[in-house]
Amino acid sequence: MRDQSELEQIIGYSFRDASLLTLALSHRSVDGANNERLEFLGDSVLGLIITNHIFKNSKNVDEGDLSKLRSAVVCGKALAGVATKLSLGNYLILGTGERKSGGYLRESILGDTVEALIGAIFLDSNIEITDKCIMEWFNPLIRDALSRKNKKDSKTRLQEWLQKRGHAPPIYTLSSTEGSPHSKIFFIECVLDEFEITGRDKASSRKAAEQLVASKILKELGV
Repeated sequence: MRDQSELEQIIGYSFRDASLLTLALSHRSVDGANNERLEFLGDSVLGLIITNHIFKNSKNVDEGDLSKLRSAVVCGKALAGVATKLSLGNYLILGTGERKSGGYLRESILGDTVEALIGAIFLDSNIEITDKCIMEWFNPLIRDALSRKNKKDSKTRLQEWLQKRGHAPPIYTLSSTEGSPHSKIFFIECVLDEFEITGRDKASSRKAAEQLVASKILKELGV
C-alpha cells in the first residue's frame, strides 16, 4: 500500500484519524471493512454542498436547470474525472481479483471512492472544511457546467424560459429594412403582451437582429 501521506498532500487535507482515509480507499472487494457506508454519507454531503453553491451562484435559474447543472457536476463521469486528477487510483485498496482486472481504472469505483473520501473528511472535520475541499476539487466542473449553459443563444434561452412557464414561443416580426440590396439593415420587433415587453433592434442580417432582440427581452425579464 502506498504512503497515504502523499495522497493527503494531493487532496489538500490531513486526517486526524488516519483509519478513516484507509477506510475510504477500501473497496468492497477487500476482506473486512470497506468504504460503502462512507460512500453513502459522502454522496449526501456532496449533493448538499454542490446544490448550495449552484443555488447561490446561479440567480434567476429555475429548478429544472439547477437540477441539470447539479447532475452535470456530480455524475459518475465527473466524479471519476475528479478521482483521476487526485490520483486516487494509485491509492485504492482492492481485492486481488479486482486489482488484477484493473479496478483502479474503473470509472464507477473511482467515483464511489471520491464520495467515500468526502464522507471521511466530513467525519474527520466539519462541514466548512469539507465544503472547502469539495470546492477546490469541483470548481472547474461547476464553471464548465455554467459556461455550457450560458453558451445557449438568446433566442433559445428565451423560448425555453417562456415554454417552461406555459407561455407561447416568441414571434419575431420584420418591421422594416434599410439600405441597398447588398447592405441591408433589418429591423426586428418582438412583442410579449403578457409581460408588456417589446423588444426592438437592428442588424445586417435578420437572424442577428432576432438574437439581439431576444437578448434585450431576457434582460427585461431579468433572466
